[in-house]
Order: sequence, then structure tokens, then C-alpha cells
Amino acid sequence: MKPTGTDPRILSLAAEVAKSPEQNVPVILLKLKEIINNTPLGSSELKKIKQDIYCYDLIQYCLLVLSQDCSRIQGGWTTISQLTQILSHCCVGLEPGEDAEEFYNELLPSAAENFLVLGRRLQTCFINAAKGEEKDELLHSFQIVTDSLFWLLGGHVQLIQNVLQSDHFLRLLQTDNVQIGSTVMTMLQNILQINSGDLLRIEGKTLHSILDEVVFKLLSTPSPDIRSTATKLLLLMTESHQEILILLRLSACYKGLRSLLNKYEPGTEFSQELGQLIALLTPKVYQEVEEQKLHQAACLIQAYWKGFQTRKRLKKLPSAVITLQRSFRSKRTKALLKLNKQKEEEHRRLQLQLQRQRAMRLSRELRLSMLEIVHPGQVEKYNREIEEKSALIIQKHWRGYRERRNFRQQRPSLTEYKAAVILQRATLKFLEKCRKKKKLFAPWQGLQDLTDARRVELKQQVDDYLRRHPSSQMSDVTSRELHSQAQEQLQHYLMGRALEERAQQHREALMAQISTNIEQLMKAPSLKEAEGKEPELFLSRSRPVAAKAKQAHLTTLKHIQAPWWKKLGEEEAGDEIYVPKEEFSVELGTLFIGGTKPP
Repeated sequence: MKPTGTDPRILSLAAEVAKSPEQNVPVILLKLKEIINNTPLGSSELKKIKQDIYCYDLIQYCLLVLSQDCSRIQGGWTTISQLTQILSHCCVGLEPGEDAEEFYNELLPSAAENFLVLGRRLQTCFINAAKGEEKDELLHSFQIVTDSLFWLLGGHVQLIQNVLQSDHFLRLLQTDNVQIGSTVMTMLQNILQINSGDLLRIEGKTLHSILDEVVFKLLSTPSPDIRSTATKLLLLMTESHQEILILLRLSACYKGLRSLLNKYEPGTEFSQELGQLIALLTPKVYQEVEEQKLHQAACLIQAYWKGFQTRKRLKKLPSAVITLQRSFRSKRTKALLKLNKQKEEEHRRLQLQLQRQRAMRLSRELRLSMLEIVHPGQVEKYNREIEEKSALIIQKHWRGYRERRNFRQQRPSLTEYKAAVILQRATLKFLEKCRKKKKLFAPWQGLQDLTDARRVELKQQVDDYLRRHPSSQMSDVTSRELHSQAQEQLQHYLMGRALEERAQQHREALMAQISTNIEQLMKAPSLKEAEGKEPELFLSRSRPVAAKAKQAHLTTLKHIQAPWWKKLGEEEAGDEIYVPKEEFSVELGTLFIGGTKPP
């Protein structure tokens, strides 16, 4: 799925890569370096650009270019080394999203392996090169490839184990060239500084091979740079992993290593690291290391035991703590509820007091205003009306209160009455169903007793029926003949039905063929536009159809060739034109006759 809001530069570059020939793809991919460099590091825009590059398969294109022959690529090793930089920068900090499994399990290991293979090829070309300028260029490209590999491993630490186990990395480490060896040793030192724990996860044979090569370069290489890097590597390995220190101290392969290291002059540049390494390899230091290891083990056991005791004590505390917390929370909740209730009551009381004061004030203002308006002679009448209205209002509220109180008192009895009605209704329905079931499944109780007169009447009816409908008795021979006749008629019917089915299928096939021929004829071009063997496609296999088509064709030809004065009465006469049979024998006699071979 392509992302939305893709950078137009990536879109144009992907389109250009897709349309360009294979030899121009590496040079086009170099434009990615300018796009990445012009984007601020660590910004969300850079992450989006990397996702776009991955989604449009430009990273896969870079991997394919790295596996190609250098001589076929424009720019040679310079282009390839720059592509390694682009590939490593695109892979570090990339969030693949849905394709995470493919990215981490396939693409990244493939990229690391391609970097190592590319380093081997550069190593071979550097050793075989004769010119100094060419060697400098190849060494620079090799350093770019190793830096790109280190950048990739720094962003994806899980690849370190794959790189250390690779045969290509071991071959690069075993080189005799000083410059290549120094670069590889420096890269190994930087890798172990990132994560030295992967060194013990590799196979024992590979670990021994790496240690052997580092010790060999320390003892036999005349270059001080390589010896310094080898010393730092061994020091880093022994300080990080006690197992490697024990291996160097006790293994028969490295017996006499300390005595050989003591022969170096103390005035060298790496004498301090060398002294630390020699001190680690001495038996005293080894004993101290063992004691320190035992001390750490004892501390670890004590820590686990104390933790177990503390957890055991803590398991007994939760019940008391939970009870204390529950009581405290309930007390706090009650206090808060009481406080809120007091606040609500106080607020309600104040509101009620304010409403009363407001109502009293309004009533007094209304009375004063009415006293100002009403004539002095009508004041008593007005007061009586007000008193009557007030009495009516008081009576109305009192009656409403009384009825509501009576209703609340009568509500249980009304509920019981409704419940009794519902129960009675359900009971009546149940009893009605039971009566229906009894009537439905009641056993037959027999006929009522018949009287003698009724028996005589019934016997007379039976005798009359038998007299009108005498029973026909059939012998066994007649029964067998009737059975054989029925079997013959059934067989005849079945055979006839099979023939009818075949005839029906034949009719349906003919109808389908006729429909197909009609559809082809409707879509057929005119004779002027027909070319090649197109007329042969419309030859009919049926002779009546061919004869009818021939007759219609000749009729049309004769009608076209006739003079105009013979066509004057055609509309009144009709569309059909009679053609004698002698006119059928013309040159086009075989045009519409299908199913025949031409003479």
C-alpha cells in the first residue's frame, strides 16, 4: 500500500528509475543522497522520506545494484560506495510499519551480507591494483563501505551477531594488508564498543578464529597501528567477558602469550594498554578475578534470599493494609457525604428562604400597586375577592395533598388487585389449555348402544350395497397376466421416454446451432467489406437453408439488375419476387451451399 502525501522528489525519482535502462539506475539512485542531506537530521520529514523510499522499493534497487558487477556500473567503486552510504542512512531510523517482519528478517541481513561481500571484492581489487592512485581510491571506497556497515550496525544492533558469524568478515579480518587490516580491526573495535554481549552468542569455533587472528596480528604484525588496535581489542574483550579472560589464561592455544607480550619495549605508544593486558593475564590478577566472581555470586545469592524473605513478609501485610485502607476510605467517604449533605441542606434552606422573601415582597408590591389603582370605595370589595381567591388556592392545595395521601395509602391494595387479576387471567388460560388437551387426546369411548330397529336398518343398507356392487373375484392366472401386461406397458413407457429425451436434446442442440448462426449472420460484414476466408465462415450445413439462401440471393440480384420500369408496381405487389428454378444455375451457385467440397 503506497503512503499518502509522498514527497514529489521521491515520486519523480521512482518513476525515473522504473523508466530508465538498467545501466543508468545506479547514477539515478545517487540523487537520494542529496535529498537525504538536505533534510534536517532527526526530523519527522526525514522519517517520512525514508518511509517513502522504502515503500517505492528504492532500497531494494540499491541492494540489487550492490550485487552487480562493478565494471558494468557507471562511476565504478565510487558510485557503489556512495550507494552503501545511502542504503545505511535509509535503513537506520526507518519505521517499516506493516512490513516489519520482512524488513528485519530479510532486508537488513541481506544488506549486511552485501556490505561484507562488497568489502571482500574491494579487498581483492586493492591487493591486485598496481597504481598508487587506484589503490588510494579503492582504500577510500573500502573505508566508506566499512563506515556504512558500522552505521547500519549502530542503528540495528541485532545484526552484530550475523556479521561476527559471517565467513566474509573472518576473511576480511585475516588479510595480510596493513591498511585493510587496520580498517577492519578498527571497525571490530567500534562494533564491540556498541554491544560486546553478542561476542559470546556466536559459535565457539568462530570466536576462537577471531581471537586467534587478533592475537596473531598483535604478535606478528610490524605495524604499530594494528598492534595498538589489537591490544585495545583484547583488553576490551577481557574486561567485558570473564570467560574470554579465562580462555586466554588457561587455554593451551595461548600458552606463553604473557611472556611474548613482556618482550615488547615499554616505550611504545600502546604500552599503557599492553601493561593492563599483561596485568590481567597474570595469575594474581586471575585469582583476584575469581575471588571477585565468587563475591559477585555470593552477593547475588544473598540478594535473591533477602528478596524472598521480604516478599514473604509482605504477603502477610496486605490483609492488614487493605483493612486499614478500607476503614480509612469508608470514614473519609462518610465524612464527605455528610459534609455534602449539610451543604445541600443549607443551600436548600437559603433558597427556600429567598423564595419566600421574594414572594412576600412581590405580594406586598402587588397589593400596594392595586391600592393605588383601586377607588377607595372599592377597596373592601377588592380585599374580599383576594381573600376568596386565597381561600380557593389553599383549598385546592389541601385537596390535592389529601388525594395524593389517600392514593399512596391505597397503592398496595391496587397493586394486589392488579396482581390478582393477572394471576386469574393466567390461571384461566392454563385451565382452558388443559381442557383442550383433554379433549384432543381423550381415548375413544366406543359407540353408543344401538337399538334393535337401528341394527335392522343398518343391516338392510349393507345388503343393498352388496347387491348393487357385487365383488369381482380374480383367479391367480388372470392376476399374473394382468401383472405381465402392466410390466410390458411400463417398459414401453420407459423406452419411449428415453427416445423422447434424446429427441428433445437433439432439438435443443439444433435450436442452439440456429441461434448461433443467426447471431453470426447479424454481425457479419457486407460482401464489399469481406476479406479472405470470411465468406466461408457463413456456409450452412443444412441443404434447405442453403437452397433458401441461394434463392433469396438470386432474387436480390435479379431485382437489382432489372430495369426501372419493372419496379414501378413493387410496393403494391409486395416484397416477394418470383424467380424460376432455371435462374438458379448461375456462376454463384456454390456460394451458400454449406457442407460440400468445392469442385
